[in-house]
Amino acid sequence: MEKQANKLQNKFIIKFTSAALVLIALFFSFSANAQIENDTISNNNIAFEKGKEYILGGIVVTGLKKFSEETVKVFTGLRNGQGIKLPGDKLTSAIKKLYESKQFSNVDVYLARLDGETVYLQFDVQELPQLNLVKINGIKKSKAKDLVKETELKLGTMVTDNLVVTTKNYITKKYTDKGFLKTKVSLDIKPDTSDINIVNMNVFIDKGKKIKIKDIVFTGNKKLSSKKLRKTMSNTKEKILGRFWKGSKYIEEDYQADLESILDKYSRLGFRDARILSENITWNDNNTINVNINLEEGRQYRFADIVFVGNKEYTDEELQNYLRIDKGDIYNGAVLKERVKGDGSPTSQDLSTLYQDNGFLFSQINAVETKVENDSITVEIRIREDEKARIRKVSVSGNDKTNDNVIFRELRVKPGDLFSRSNIIRSIREIGQLGFFDQNVTPDVIPDYQNKTADINFNVVEKGGSQIELQGGYGGGSFIGTLGLSFNNFSIRNIFNKDAYKPLPMGDGQSLSLRLQSSQTFSTYSFSFTEPWLGGRKPQSLSFSIYSSNQYQLNPQTFQVDNDRSLSIVGASIGLGKRLKWPDDYFQLSQTISYQSFNLNNYGFRVGSEVLDNGTLNNLSYSANITRNSAGPSLIFPTYGSEFSIGVKATFPYSLVNNKDYSNLDAAEKYKWLEYYKLNAKGKWYTSFTDKLVLMTNAEMGFLGFYNSEVGLSPFERYFVGGDGIAVFQLDGREVVGLRGYENNRLSPLEGGSIYNKFQLELRYSITDSPSASIYTLGFLEAGNSYDNFETFNPFELKRSAGLGIRIFMPAFGLLGIDFAHGFDPLPGFTEKSGWQTHFIIGRQF
Repeated sequence: MEKQANKLQNKFIIKFTSAALVLIALFFSFSANAQIENDTISNNNIAFEKGKEYILGGIVVTGLKKFSEETVKVFTGLRNGQGIKLPGDKLTSAIKKLYESKQFSNVDVYLARLDGETVYLQFDVQELPQLNLVKINGIKKSKAKDLVKETELKLGTMVTDNLVVTTKNYITKKYTDKGFLKTKVSLDIKPDTSDINIVNMNVFIDKGKKIKIKDIVFTGNKKLSSKKLRKTMSNTKEKILGRFWKGSKYIEEDYQADLESILDKYSRLGFRDARILSENITWNDNNTINVNINLEEGRQYRFADIVFVGNKEYTDEELQNYLRIDKGDIYNGAVLKERVKGDGSPTSQDLSTLYQDNGFLFSQINAVETKVENDSITVEIRIREDEKARIRKVSVSGNDKTNDNVIFRELRVKPGDLFSRSNIIRSIREIGQLGFFDQNVTPDVIPDYQNKTADINFNVVEKGGSQIELQGGYGGGSFIGTLGLSFNNFSIRNIFNKDAYKPLPMGDGQSLSLRLQSSQTFSTYSFSFTEPWLGGRKPQSLSFSIYSSNQYQLNPQTFQVDNDRSLSIVGASIGLGKRLKWPDDYFQLSQTISYQSFNLNNYGFRVGSEVLDNGTLNNLSYSANITRNSAGPSLIFPTYGSEFSIGVKATFPYSLVNNKDYSNLDAAEKYKWLEYYKLNAKGKWYTSFTDKLVLMTNAEMGFLGFYNSEVGLSPFERYFVGGDGIAVFQLDGREVVGLRGYENNRLSPLEGGSIYNKFQLELRYSITDSPSASIYTLGFLEAGNSYDNFETFNPFELKRSAGLGIRIFMPAFGLLGIDFAHGFDPLPGFTEKSGWQTHFIIGRQF
């Protein structure tokens, strides 16, 4: 029985509506929704005191259709025997939980009975209907299926007014953004009699015809032409025949962004008062629209005096060198802000960075316009330097595989150092260069103003450090199988620790690789290891490798492998690398000593006019390379910096000291100890237009020389230009230089060239940089060539190409890609241009 506790009715009713929920969130008060006028209400000899705590004796739930009473009781969070106030927070929370479950459209609470200190409540609920069938009309079935997924109209979804509105708005926006500006969407919801409280939904979509922009009309513009203003609008374009890469759709968000771009364009040219007076759309009869924009340009301003106030650490002249704005320059508020606060790039040179790089973490710098006179604006740079801050603590989180010391040794920030923004950015770059983590390294700086210190935590996300190469193919008349294992975060010290195999001992940053390749005509085995921090204290690397190869000639009559005609190569190398501090710590010096033994058995190796059939050749060489690598932050997709290298590789000049007459020696004796010197130079620059669009510029060249004209060029160590740049199995010291658009190695003579040069422009766009896969597309222009000697060398006689490609980096498989390139010039000895070539890329050739 229900008893009334109101002046007019026999019920004490507490009713929550949608509006009441807002009040709950704001005030968290039960009494805002209860119809209570007195502190104590009694009726039918029953009284309860407002705000008094009672014992909950029981709950009855009415209005149920599909839910059980026990389920609703669980939703409320209330239990028999607990204390409860009328009204009170616990009852308010119970009602709120029922609404938040998104299962009920309405909840009423009644005081059913009061027995001394014990109260009994009744919850009267109205369940939301559940969605059963969804049918979308007006579009193709495949599109309808995708749309159901996008709108999350799943079986069993509770159908609320909000769901109906958001679904309608989403579909409408989806098609208006595609150019269907007259899209109409309606939803018809009807009960399904096959079950209790379920409904079916019919969605009707009338897209209409696609609407394109015919004209963008500007009025009021005198200083800037309409053509320049249209070019400023990067998203909203007029309909032009043949422009397939950019549509002429009208998208409201993009249009508003383009209006801001117009004002920004004016602002950067000194028109700080420029504004848009009005803008509208007019419809044409041919399903097109005109966009009309009425402007007021205002006058053009210039900088007057620029005054620095509050600076003690730096002089006005030093600050002016960073600001790089002079009196009389066209006023540019955006540039002023960038020179004071920074442009957001890691290499930004601005006043805030200048101070923060020297410990002034808590400094504040603001540019204030203090005087506007005619067309001149006086700017005051107000500086509050504060005290210098030091780093208290440096920590790393997220590295569940890599040991802390591997990361800490790469950081440029240490406890006790003065705070430096550039050192934090450099640390991010160094972590990215390890190749063990996702490139989105996020440093958390926690400042302590009172103690003038800061804690820094570098949050990293591990990605796979191992790669597997398992492939098979057909080439050269036989099957080629390859197995390669590369572990880029290996731990050699744990190799005998069985507990470290998860599945392999990892975490010390060492590199270990094993590669096996075999076919009918050759077999190759190689092993290499690199320790990047020898001894663990200084950035000095140790690397060594060993390899073996056996190659066989084919019988020209039977095309079968002739095992009696072979070339065996055994080699080893050991190298030391050291990070330099001068000219800066981006430089590195690496030195390597390598030895190779070539054993020829009736092989028929041609060297110019001579033929090497039998004998053992030896190649003992020393190489030194100086590199500077400031590219970053990612190894796979650098967005800034550069890479330069200058290298020399040389053997001892035996022929100059052994007093032999080489003009009368046969080929086997002449090349018993190979002698040569090589010079290589490479340079890459990365220019970022946006965080996803980067231009890579590359220039490189190489030269192979000899000490004695009677000995001539070495038969090995030559350059082979053309193709994808992948060295398959050759261990003869050759350098394979990729030049897409041409067949592999076909731009060099059969025995290789002694000089090459190459130039390259590559525009890259990042699609995704997630830890599981990094993907970017690219377009490129290339030019290069191979030459026999300096007499035939012509740096302007180049083989040119252009093309498109895509790269996919997956931690388990490395960098994979495919390029479609067009060679504009013929191969040597041919008259027709190379034309289209397809290149499959494995590894970092370009």
